[in-house]
Amino acid sequence: MNVVFMGTPDFAVPSLRLLAAHHEVSAVYTRPDAVSRRGNALVAPPVKVVATKLGIPVHQPGSLRDPVEVERLAELAPDVICVAAYGMILPKNVLSIPRFGCINVHASLLPRHRGAAPVHRAVLDGDGLLGVSIMRMEEGLDTGPYAMQRSLQGGQMSVEQLTDLLAEQGAEALLEVLEQLAGGSVEWVAQDDSASTYAPKISRDDVALHPDLSVEDALRRVRASTKQAPSRLLIGEVMVTVVHASDSQKVLNPGEVNASPDGLLIGLADGALRLDRIRPAGKSDMDGGAWVCGARLPQPCKWKATS
Repeated sequence: MNVVFMGTPDFAVPSLRLLAAHHEVSAVYTRPDAVSRRGNALVAPPVKVVATKLGIPVHQPGSLRDPVEVERLAELAPDVICVAAYGMILPKNVLSIPRFGCINVHASLLPRHRGAAPVHRAVLDGDGLLGVSIMRMEEGLDTGPYAMQRSLQGGQMSVEQLTDLLAEQGAEALLEVLEQLAGGSVEWVAQDDSASTYAPKISRDDVALHPDLSVEDALRRVRASTKQAPSRLLIGEVMVTVVHASDSQKVLNPGEVNASPDGLLIGLADGALRLDRIRPAGKSDMDGGAWVCGARLPQPCKWKATS
């Protein structure tokens, strides 16, 4: 089957690799190179890096609404366009190019968490069951019918851990759906729009920590945080990013800080959080308790939300 693949971040890489191993991937579309956060150098998206190593032609248009880009894509005559976290809207004239349509790997159990940040929202909402859907794309935002879903228990895993697992599940499911398409056995299930929820991109406010949170809410925020939107707080006057935390099973007053054999603890509305791994401003990741030993924090010490 002649496949055009569209994707950008690490989540899309397993799908690209599996497709390249079983189908003819005539081209890869990905977002343009972006400026790195630490300088002015341009950084290639993960999908571009992998496609280049695989010897697949890469296209990085700024938009798919340009008639020239649409014509170039149509000339590839793909049987199907496979999409995984591309990060760009596909207009109607692109959706109609392949004979089998455009198939998307979406990291949620649709119709729950349509949108840009399904895994983050699932973690923030405390979803026990997460998953991935292989859906047929249409003009609406993640509204098309799906042919297959895979699920897993979220447990206490972080967004990054869950995203990696869902990426692998999605790649395997995508390959199965393509086999069904080729054999004429695929069955599409319409989504129940009345049960849909929306998953917009998360912001730093979504994962910020403050003393009136419950322990469970704080833990969800830490697990949902990323380098782009980290969970932060002020301990004394020091900005600290929380990399990993756990329920200490202790009780502290909201806003209280305590260093004990358990490590660095912060008080919340219904208990205390142990900050297992932190990143103080200007430093590398380190053990929370070890940081306290050399931080020379005022006593008694308080913590608060960042402004």
